[in-house]
Amino acid sequence: MNRHAIVVSDQSDPALEQFLGDGLDEFNQAAAGVTDRRPLCVIVRDPDSQTVVGGITGRTSLGLAFLDLLYLTESLRGSGLGARLLNAFEQEARHRGCGAAVLYTISFQAPGFYQKNGWVSFGEIRSERQGISRVFMSKKL
Repeated sequence: MNRHAIVVSDQSDPALEQFLGDGLDEFNQAAAGVTDRRPLCVIVRDPDSQTVVGGITGRTSLGLAFLDLLYLTESLRGSGLGARLLNAFEQEARHRGCGAAVLYTISFQAPGFYQKNGWVSFGEIRSERQGISRVFMSKKL
């Protein structure tokens, strides 16, 4: 009988993330002969105060870029800065050898923004909440 404890938490754990990442890297190296997973972050700072006002977090691995989070403070939305931010993410992914990128957004967030920037929806999962869904998108780089 398996007696391993399973713990569910709502707290992030950098040590756990490191353990999982290292384990996956080892597995990928054995299976694919390569392990190239790297974080990819793009930061936008206020020109005067140097405080962070937006950015992107994601990663690259095995020729694919994953965009996890993109955020700009409300006062900067619609200024073109979001497109520049997204372009910087895509350029770095290309530089790292990625041929495509994937993300998901929420139906009330930014699918239109991504579509204007060349991203294509490839799936949608509806939420239990009326009118809300996750929109999965990709872009050939």
